[in-house]
Amino acid sequence: MVSVCIATYNGGKYIKEQLDSILIQLADSDEVIISDDYSTDDTLSVIKALNDSRIRIFSNSLKKGVNHNFENAIKNANGDLIFLADQDDIWLSNKIEICVKELIEYDLVVSNCKVVDESENIIEKSYFNVVKSGKGFFKNFYKSTYLGCCLAFKKEILKDVLPMPSNLLLFHDWWFGFISELCYKVKFIDTPCMLYRRHTATNSNTMSTSKYSLFQKIEFRFQLLYYGLIRVFKIRSKFKL
Repeated sequence: MVSVCIATYNGGKYIKEQLDSILIQLADSDEVIISDDYSTDDTLSVIKALNDSRIRIFSNSLKKGVNHNFENAIKNANGDLIFLADQDDIWLSNKIEICVKELIEYDLVVSNCKVVDESENIIEKSYFNVVKSGKGFFKNFYKSTYLGCCLAFKKEILKDVLPMPSNLLLFHDWWFGFISELCYKVKFIDTPCMLYRRHTATNSNTMSTSKYSLFQKIEFRFQLLYYGLIRVFKIRSKFKL
């Protein structure tokens, strides 16, 4: 069973197009888990209008932020294989087929994507080429290439990845990448499986100049290293028992 987890917040403009691209690839027994972070636009009404029984919605009573919102969606997923998705992208028709095939051997995969603008004009044909995506702990600790909306993984890794630190300063994809690099079998899939939309309302700084100071960047990574190594120690201690 496949679960697609989407964290929404005021995504009414693009969410239908994204869901259409996902639902057509899912079996009747699969599901889409929506965690909505107290949207004030028409996001929820657009989703409900699709009237698809595979969609399950969980709404936050107050806005809690990206990491909590994704974690809420993931916790409510029933699938053996979990895909993360953003509200404003578009999946290509090969995404689930390609990722599911690789997840037979690997615990977590990161699929490539094409970068597009608001009108779906291609900006870059390969996100991987732009940010030099690939495996490697130190490489991804310096600058993570684990793009959250491109992640798919076996549910079994969640026993070690969740819960995320409640005060984590970096986005969830850094956390998933840190733990997976040290504890799981990972593959970066070169084939683009998605249109990654970049626009003025985008949450992350991916592919744009960082707004954070050097001090903040160092602080974020020290925090990740601290919490990450504590979690990895616990994981490896379990294996020795």
